[in-house]
Amino acid sequence: MAKKNTLTQAPPYAVEQAIKRLGSNLRTARLRRNLTIEDVADKIGTGPRAVSDAEQGKITTGMVVYTALLWAYDLLGPMEILADPSTDETGLALSTRRERARAEKREELDSDF
Repeated sequence: MAKKNTLTQAPPYAVEQAIKRLGSNLRTARLRRNLTIEDVADKIGTGPRAVSDAEQGKITTGMVVYTALLWAYDLLGPMEILADPSTDETGLALSTRRERARAEKREELDSDF
């Protein structure tokens, strides 16, 4: 039986709202530039439905579509600082002396004495 993807079916509320807000912002950017959905779809190399879905904030729309739309409107700059490790206060506070490339699996404590 196929595993259901609960992230796309019921994402955390904050995630859903952020993507909807991004979609709305992208629509505003397109309209301010007096571009049609077809114009933008041609520019980024996709179909009009993908652009429309992104503007509606559909959770299943790929990140590449959102990123390409930011590029098309010359708004990609802020993506360079998104999740920048040097501004991750929590991560910096939790970091150890040695930076890791991946997380290590925690071994459970053995209660056998």
